[in-house]
Amino acid sequence: EHDYYATDPIAIDKLLTVEQPYKRIYECACGQGHLAERLYQKGFEIYASDIVNRGYGFVQDFLEMKEDEVSWMKDCDIVTNPPYKYAKEFVLHALELVGWGHKVYMFLKLTFLEGKSRYKDLFSKYPPKVIYVFSERILCAKNADFEGIKASGGSAVAYAWFVWQKGWQGKTTVEWI
Repeated sequence: EHDYYATDPIAIDKLLTVEQPYKRIYECACGQGHLAERLYQKGFEIYASDIVNRGYGFVQDFLEMKEDEVSWMKDCDIVTNPPYKYAKEFVLHALELVGWGHKVYMFLKLTFLEGKSRYKDLFSKYPPKVIYVFSERILCAKNADFEGIKASGGSAVAYAWFVWQKGWQGKTTVEWI
């Protein structure tokens, strides 16, 4: 119902080989905490929420958060695997909420690059600073069923970290991790 696909925490390990997010991170679609908990283990200060209670973080509809109600977010980076059907909205809203120079890290399918609407509303106005394409498949498990996806042979979906920096303008770089 809520497009919940948990992300293997190795995605964070790979991201941290090429990026150093700000020490304070908001994980706004935390699910059961797979990414948030790994970031916490790596020494980051974590704020985490999800639209429903999955046993980690607080309950909050990220897309309903108002800028004047979350001034604390001006001093955070955002790191998440958003629900894919709302990914464009998550990126745009995250860029509204973070402070100048802060980053928005979105774990997304490579196919997110496609589409007239995403180009018109997002990429033409706010190009990502960098896209880190995974050179190996990273597991995303529907409803956090990692054993089930492993038993069925893994994943054929290609993912990447899309990184926006508020205020940055320029050409997008593509790297591999």
